[in-house]
Amino acid sequence: MLPEIRSQDSLYDVPKFNLTQDDVSDFMNELKGFHEHFADCFFRTELRGNFYRYMVGQFSDLERKSIEPIAIAVKNAQVRAMQRFVSTAVWDDEKIIRKYRSMVNHDMGDPEGVLIFDETGFPKKGKDSVGVAKQYCGSLGKVDNCQVGVFAAYASGQGYAFVNKGLFIPEHWFSDEYDARREKCAVTDDLSFKTKPQLAADMLKEISEEGILPFKYVLGDTICGSSPEFISTVEQIDGLRYFVAVNSSTSCWLTEPVTVTKKYKYRGKTHRKTVVEATEKKPITVGKLAKSIHDVFWYRRTVSEGAKGPICYEFTRRRVVLAKDGFPQKTVWLIIRRSLGEDPKYSYFVSNAPMSCRLPLFVWLSGLRWAIEQCFEETKTDLGLDHYEVRKYLGWHHHMITCMLAHFFLWHLKIRLGKKSTVHYALAA
Repeated sequence: MLPEIRSQDSLYDVPKFNLTQDDVSDFMNELKGFHEHFADCFFRTELRGNFYRYMVGQFSDLERKSIEPIAIAVKNAQVRAMQRFVSTAVWDDEKIIRKYRSMVNHDMGDPEGVLIFDETGFPKKGKDSVGVAKQYCGSLGKVDNCQVGVFAAYASGQGYAFVNKGLFIPEHWFSDEYDARREKCAVTDDLSFKTKPQLAADMLKEISEEGILPFKYVLGDTICGSSPEFISTVEQIDGLRYFVAVNSSTSCWLTEPVTVTKKYKYRGKTHRKTVVEATEKKPITVGKLAKSIHDVFWYRRTVSEGAKGPICYEFTRRRVVLAKDGFPQKTVWLIIRRSLGEDPKYSYFVSNAPMSCRLPLFVWLSGLRWAIEQCFEETKTDLGLDHYEVRKYLGWHHHMITCMLAHFFLWHLKIRLGKKSTVHYALAA
């Protein structure tokens, strides 16, 4: 059973996906109509045909949905032609994504929409795939040989869908030692190393500047929450409110510390240095702060429905001044969530929401990350998101585009047919 964001204390409910094969009378004809919308994004009839056939394979009941099994199983498909189509053929990627986001906006757009950033790992056995390295793989829960993708998902009261993607390429891939590998994987010269939060920040700017999708809230994990560049990108966009996770070691003050500017001489010249007044208390970590808050200030709330019943946490919030290198940085909301029981687990979030925001808004936002988790789960389980065997940079992006479109197509059918959500979940095969 999927988590269910309850209507109590929330702006809206994010529905679950519950479409089944029995709900669609002519699935293939619907899919052909969907593909016609992207016909002008390909320069040749053969490419348009392979675009359709590749997605047909993603909706099939094949155990492995990589290029060769799809090409063998789908009528009129050829292995070599399909490989060229995914890995090297010219698509108008930007046009496809613009059209796609317009469709997402048409079906799901909401001024109170939420943009969610997260990463997922793709385990790999070899060393030839672009960006592959020994790194943390979330799907395995450990460091292993894998690729890592950073994704953005959109959620509203109408549903959820991927809206952007980026491949994380580790820094050593841009060293001279990897020149041959980059060339083999067709990594273009204009690409340079970017951290995961930098990729997320670029995606956020792209979506915002494009102006197609309306959204008000931005959610991210600790990688985004600990990135000044990502936070700065959100703050530069008028009206956006972030709600991001931070580590327990994050330092803060409960009140603005007094700073003074002192003069000192060095090598005959007068210099000025701003310091925190000596009488001020040192900043405290949010982990220590959480354990010092009396039980009377914790509020128990149900945030979702799990397989074994309601999932409850306790929440509290404080206005704090974040500390950076021992100096006050900015005033934000600190939201702390803890599990129930004798040995509670704590989670920490910060938000630039205004003073007037109440706790229920933060409780609601804390439960919305399941939307992107469901995007990962549904596309990996049913559409072959992690089945690809392409090695080139362009091939990775093309495969991800088809998975994003295939996943949204199912949501489009659900919305078009007016299928109401139930407590059960089934994805059309």
